[in-house]
Amino acid sequence: MLFQWGMGRQKKQINDGVKQEGPDHSGEAADVPQEPMSAELAVNLDIIRQTTGQSSDVVIRRFSLGQERQIKAAIVFVDGLVDDKHVYEFLLTPLLEASFPLSLTEKEWFQWIEQKLAAVGGVKHVVDWEHLFLELFSGETIILLDGVPSAVSASTKGGQYRAIEEPQTQIAVRGPREGFTESLRANTAMIRRRIKNPNLWLETMQIGTVTQTDVAIMYIKGIANDEVIEEVRARLRRIDTDSVLESGYIEQLIEDQTFTTFPTIYHTERPDVVAANLLEGRIAIFIDGTPFILIVPALFIQFFQAIEDYYARFDIATALRFLRVLIFFLSLVAPAIYIAATTFHQEMIPTQLVIAIAAQREAVPFPGFVEALMMEVTFEILREAGIRLPRAVGQAVSIVGALVIGQAAVEAGFVSSAMVIVVSITAIASFATPSFAIAISARLIRFGLMFLAAMFGFYGIMMGLLVMILHLCSLRSFGVPYMSPLAPFTPSNMGDTLFRIPTWMYRERPRLINQKNIIRQSGDQKPQPPAPTRREKEDGS
Repeated sequence: MLFQWGMGRQKKQINDGVKQEGPDHSGEAADVPQEPMSAELAVNLDIIRQTTGQSSDVVIRRFSLGQERQIKAAIVFVDGLVDDKHVYEFLLTPLLEASFPLSLTEKEWFQWIEQKLAAVGGVKHVVDWEHLFLELFSGETIILLDGVPSAVSASTKGGQYRAIEEPQTQIAVRGPREGFTESLRANTAMIRRRIKNPNLWLETMQIGTVTQTDVAIMYIKGIANDEVIEEVRARLRRIDTDSVLESGYIEQLIEDQTFTTFPTIYHTERPDVVAANLLEGRIAIFIDGTPFILIVPALFIQFFQAIEDYYARFDIATALRFLRVLIFFLSLVAPAIYIAATTFHQEMIPTQLVIAIAAQREAVPFPGFVEALMMEVTFEILREAGIRLPRAVGQAVSIVGALVIGQAAVEAGFVSSAMVIVVSITAIASFATPSFAIAISARLIRFGLMFLAAMFGFYGIMMGLLVMILHLCSLRSFGVPYMSPLAPFTPSNMGDTLFRIPTWMYRERPRLINQKNIIRQSGDQKPQPPAPTRREKEDGS
């Protein structure tokens, strides 16, 4: 039936006087055929050419099998997605040198291919066109045989990938210097090297009707909550879109709350961060083509934790964590406090400082809110320009631009010197927050608090912060309260929040993330000094 369809199509082209020398650019997309595969090799290859638009990177290599009775065969692969050495040395050469039996059934042919291609892993039997094209554009090589209405897919993935480098967004003073790449298998392998346990399970699916992007979820069976795992599966399967090009696509389609500035899904490009979260019972979502891995569920306090907190002493880590929370609060309310103090509450400022600020503002024609708004918008423009410009000049432009514009604005009488200091400290504080996702949330909320401060003073700031806290307490991340273990209050999990207890005291995993297998370490792990020797006891006595 399919062979007649192919011959009929060729006859129609001949009758119309059309001779195709290259791809068909008629403007109509060729859909994947729904008919079963043909037993005719020529028909199957013609369907592949027509469906792919005779793309130049789809390589078709025809050859013959067998010594006595030669049977026509072909391999099909996409140039750039495969490892050429695997294709020609470990796949094509064994096929050409092998002695092909005279008569084989379809099942026997598949078994014969498996035996002859022992040097190539991942040999699969392909029986329909949709599966064939999915394997082809995933970097596999397709083997077709004349007289057999099916194909074989051999694992030959390769091509060029970015080498493993130090992460660019999460730089640590102490810790591993490797970060994720755009290769899904390279990323999962980095986790496998850290967690050598058979209970580390990986499930892969394709999302995107056009892109067919590989998406994988990784978790530790027996530690991760089964209900959360099922919820992650359900949300991923619910996605019906044509493309997934980065983890941000997935993040926006599976998050609990859309209308919030706070991130409810954590993302990282450090393998040690993913491994640590998996051991706490969380689930990692890998997306092919991006170095950023999603971690769920996410908690608010998690965005203030840096990986070196767990590599340093607990007292140093606690001090730094308090500093980060203070920095976040400062970047949130510093301009609003200045506006409220200078507009409504001058009596709360020391007398000498009030006189100095009044002298500076004497030549400024704008109220405090307009003054702060102009400077904040200017710094946001400089920040965005520094990111978009080439790295060699981006930092220089942002630093020099801030200094020149700030000094010129003060001399021209647009803003006061005190306002430049407040806005500069706020900008520096926003860069000191470990997570960019939570830092940009503070940048947006800051403008709302500035408006409330200009309208109602400190009362407006307090009302704004109260609404923000209520909103945070209402958020959830895959069913887990966003503010836990602070709200709801869980005393047993408070050792890794605003402060960090010593490592030997980590006896339990977070209870709200995992309700079973919560014991991390048993017994008393507290370091003990060595017992005194007999001679030391005698000297002491």
